[in-house]
Amino acid sequence: MKKNFLMLATFATSLLATAVVHADDPKPDNELTYNASVTSDYRYRGISQTRLEPALQGGADYTNNPTGLYAGTWLSSIKWIKDAGGDANVEWDVYGGKRGNFTEDFSYDVGFLSYIYVNNNLPVSANTTELYAQLGYGPAYIKYSQSVTNLFGFDNSKESGYVDAGANIELVKNLTLNLHAGHQEVKNTSAASYDDWKVGLTEDFGVVTGAIAVFGTNADKSVYSSAENGKFLGKDAVVVSITKTF
Repeated sequence: MKKNFLMLATFATSLLATAVVHADDPKPDNELTYNASVTSDYRYRGISQTRLEPALQGGADYTNNPTGLYAGTWLSSIKWIKDAGGDANVEWDVYGGKRGNFTEDFSYDVGFLSYIYVNNNLPVSANTTELYAQLGYGPAYIKYSQSVTNLFGFDNSKESGYVDAGANIELVKNLTLNLHAGHQEVKNTSAASYDDWKVGLTEDFGVVTGAIAVFGTNADKSVYSSAENGKFLGKDAVVVSITKTF
């Protein structure tokens, strides 16, 4: 019995030492991750993309850690294209860029993001590409995105801009407070410009990550209401989501 106990103790100690070493291991040079999620309402810049209804989402991300270069793709079910008279049920995002640090606390992120709505058939294509630049200090950040195409189907809206400021503050281990405020300017369509905000919590449960947030906007109801049911897509609302990364 004593011999077995010693063997078990030695084995447990070995496992613990291995775990500690692995925890301190640096990230691999090339990292590929996948994600899948379900959300009670897909909100983008405060506006519901799914007629205030749930969405399924998923994507993949590649990062070259030594250089900070990254690329990825992401998809979500949507309903706003059909509300606008088009014919697309999916948003497909393709993005890439470079992130890094000037100092331990001062970070940057620059890149592009293309939103693709295959065969959307709108009078002005909903397909949109933006360039962005972000600066971060500790948990806080400020980001500016500018479209190099028309913006989400708005005519003559090239060079529209979105400024986004916020912070992701760890309250306790695995629990993060998410704060955000933004302003969307739609060039040559002032009625479509608006402010949005979010206050939320994200918790990492190990197996999945859960999030709950309150969203709000001061968007114009005449511009951002569903043609299907007349509901205001920028109304204040609580959104809950669950995400699995692997």
